[in-house]
Amino acid sequence: MPPNLAILLSGSGRTLDNLLAHERRGSLSARIALVIASADCPGLHKARAANIPALLMPGTIPQDQLASQLAAHHIQFVALAGYLKLLRIPRAFQGRITNIHPALLPAFGGKGMHGMHVHRAVLASGATTSGCTVHLVDDQFDTGPVLAQMRCPVLTTDTPESLAARVFDCECALYPRTLAQLITGRIVVPQLLPAEAP
Repeated sequence: MPPNLAILLSGSGRTLDNLLAHERRGSLSARIALVIASADCPGLHKARAANIPALLMPGTIPQDQLASQLAAHHIQFVALAGYLKLLRIPRAFQGRITNIHPALLPAFGGKGMHGMHVHRAVLASGATTSGCTVHLVDDQFDTGPVLAQMRCPVLTTDTPESLAARVFDCECALYPRTLAQLITGRIVVPQLLPAEAP
């Protein structure tokens, strides 16, 4: 049986849609067994419509509560998919929680840098290249070790919306591939600092 994957989200669920499509094709190397949403959002309803156990857990989730829910659903890996809250990582999940960021970290990351805020910042900077980054999650926003990146051009005619669409195409290709590599051990996980119990 493939390992169980939990998805944490806060919004539309577009990345959940993409990962579900890869799961159905057998290219994800995992089974999406739990969705946790920080708000009553479309992603939460998509999960329930797909008969995936889905929990509404607003605010910053206490570490012990997150550990309990992950254990109850036999989760081995966690993928953030537009999740906007800071995560308190249970010790057992160090090196097992990933995020996809819509820019090339370490630039354009940190608190408040999500969605269109990122793409506006990229355009304002004059950068000629953008893309997305898959990284391990630590106890800060967007500072965990980078696992993979994919680049795309920034055009002189771009708006935040047109750049966002191009970057999301990169996300749809990179995230499931990187998750599959992590889950099957083809990526060497960088060492993270020890987490507090549990």
